[in-house]
Parts: sequence; C-alpha cells; structure tokens
Amino acid sequence: MMRILVTGASGQLGNELHRCFETMQAEIGPIPAAYADAVVDYTDAAELDITDRHAVAAFVKREGYDLIINCAGLTDVDGCERNSTLAFAVNADGAANLAEAAAHIGAKLVHVSTDYVFPGTDPGERTEDDATGPLSVYGRSKLEGEQRALAANPQTFVVRTAWLYGYVGKNFVKTMVRLGGSLDEVTVVDDQRGNPTSANDLAYEILKLALTDHYGIYHCTNEGTCSWADFATAIMEGAHLTCTVRRCTSAEYKATHPESADRPAFSSLANARLAATIGNEMRPWQEALANYLDTFAELGDINE
Repeated sequence: MMRILVTGASGQLGNELHRCFETMQAEIGPIPAAYADAVVDYTDAAELDITDRHAVAAFVKREGYDLIINCAGLTDVDGCERNSTLAFAVNADGAANLAEAAAHIGAKLVHVSTDYVFPGTDPGERTEDDATGPLSVYGRSKLEGEQRALAANPQTFVVRTAWLYGYVGKNFVKTMVRLGGSLDEVTVVDDQRGNPTSANDLAYEILKLALTDHYGIYHCTNEGTCSWADFATAIMEGAHLTCTVRRCTSAEYKATHPESADRPAFSSLANARLAATIGNEMRPWQEALANYLDTFAELGDINE
C-alpha cells in the first residue's frame, strides 16, 4: 500500500491531484491502477510548515511516505518581489527540506517548478537542457528550489509547468471570464508567449511519471504556444462572451504598473523529456481549455 503526501493541497494542482486519487480518473484518461489503494495525506501550511526543516523531517519520518508531491509554493510573482525573504523560504528552503526528509527515508519527491526559471529572451520553445536565467525573485527562488531538491535527493523529479489553471483557486481563465461578464473590453499583454496548462492534465502526467525511476528535470505543459492576449481571446470565445480583448505590449503594461515584476517574453516549454520517457499525452491547449470551460459550471467557482 503506497503512502503519499501532497503539500500545497488547497491549491490548483493539489485539488486536481485529490480529484484524480478519489476518482482514479483524469480528463486525459484513467490514472495508473497502482494508486488504487494508496493512502494520501493532504497538507497546507496550517498542517505542515515546509519552511521548518525539523518539523518537515519529523513529519515525513513519522508517516513513512513512499512519495511526496510538492505543490506548495509562493506563486504571486509580484508579491515575491515585495517579499523576497518569504519567497526563498517557501520556494527554495521548503523544497530542500522536503527533499532531505524524503531522502532520509528513501522516498521519491516530485517538485513542481515553473517556466519563469528562463529569461525568455530567445523565441521558440525551451527544452530541459536549455540555460536558465530567471528575471524575477519568483523565478530565482524557484530555480534555487529545483537545484537544492535535486542535490538533496537523487530520487527527485522536477516538473516545470506554465500558465496553470484549475477548477479551485484563482487563475487567469477565471479572471477573464469574470471580467468578460461585466466589461466591454479588457487589455492584455500580447508580447509574452507561453503554454496555457490544465492542472488536471498536469496531475495525470505527474502520477504517471512518479511510478518510474526516470529522475531529473521535466517540462509538462499543454501543447502549443500563444500570447496572453491570444489566451484571453480564446477564453472569451469559449465562454461565449462578447468582451473585446485589446492587445498591449509589456512596456505599456509596465508603464501603468511599475511595481510589477519582469516576466519572460518567450517561456514556451517543450515536453521533450516527457516524450522520451513515459510519453507525452498532454493535450493541445485549446482542447484542454474547451474541456475546462464545458465542465466549469459543475466543478468551479468563478468568484474565487
């Protein structure tokens, strides 16, 4: 019987993992039968402060986990700029603490990371072997978390994703639907390109990957690249909203929001290592978004 810990369980990915374990099903397809009898613990900061090294070590040792999936993180990109100490405590120290604790009992770790570890200065897709160079505190703290987790536990999977949206929690899709229902026009950046990604699809691939011993860095996003403005337009169309998307540049946005962190212009990820190991089943982003919008009324809350 497998024992599993999911940290950051109340977030977008944590909730989708919970749903996958409960139903043994993801939107892509059934999750592996190996998880059928798994005992899964779901924690957030109230139950386990991942920045507390001793608390993490004691908790993990006591429960004797086989697998830890770290979905916890400080993901407010602009907020990380304002509080870099907290960003590094959660995103770097927290990852290292979990990796050390897992290594001590021989457990595997899946650590979720981000496309923001790249500078985004070159067009095209980034592979797992491309040079990193984050522009923001968020990106730097997540990159340090990757490096420390991999160094602390040889049985670590680092899974980078991007532009994530789920049924529970705040995300870009919900924001656009909410604004589109009350405004005639929204302004969205058109010169930052990446991969919109379904948290449910990501959960599915993580659970497949975690059963293997192909440790290392992976990219896992839905297929295809678009700009934030393209994404917003697809959301309005998919939700049958008449709101117009006005496109702007990052420089124009920065001029009106000078406190905002710099973001990579090209952070599209290629799922190269996924395809070379377990197979890349991630759907085109348009298909995953359509599925999400069709089922949102049943599973989501637009006002979160």
